Amino acid sequence: MGAIGVPVGGAGVAPDPSGCHGRWVATGNDVTQAASEMLAVLGPQVGRDWTVAAGGLKWSCWTTAAHVAHDLLAYAGQVAGAPTDGYLPFDLVVSPTATPAEVLEVVRAGAGLLRAAVDTAGPQVRAWHFGPCDAAGFAAMGVAETLLHTDDIVRGLGVPWRIPPQLAAVVVARLFPDAPAGPAPEVLRWLTGRGTMPGRPRRTSWTWRAARG
Repeated sequence: MGAIGVPVGGAGVAPDPSGCHGRWVATGNDVTQAASEMLAVLGPQVGRDWTVAAGGLKWSCWTTAAHVAHDLLAYAGQVAGAPTDGYLPFDLVVSPTATPAEVLEVVRAGAGLLRAAVDTAGPQVRAWHFGPCDAAGFAAMGVAETLLHTDDIVRGLGVPWRIPPQLAAVVVARLFPDAPAGPAPEVLRWLTGRGTMPGRPRRTSWTWRAARG
């Protein structure tokens, strides 16, 4: 579980970690590594004003971080419970008095729970996310939510940071199978309406495809 993602397909074929053309299976380790990246860059910023907007979002940095925690727990519940027709009827509410440091600890906990669910799920497990989705799909979505919203928050706080290329490649390969070629971090930002790519219009709407039969 030490490597980022598990390559599948031809034996001995290793995808370019900076690009988007490898077929990868996201793992629980990817989820906790993405959370570690988030905590590493944002941990030193917990004394800042987190009420400012997160990048191009209408949410504050605090709300955006709490949203990451919410989604990680929701995905963990789906993998563990394997509902077939919707999300389980429970929700995470982060206390409005929680400090930024405390919100990041909730993110860490959510990532750990999602990793545990993914790591113990068999390959046959399917849970609803607008169709049947395997555990690796929920892992990929957890990584995506964590990386993209970390990107939003650092831009809101004015902190230099780039989405880690190998983790970005895992997300792009699983959730955006028709992605264009290019460096994975920049492609992921373009796919989700956060950045530009030469010769391509900026996206104003988008969706990822996690469901698999």
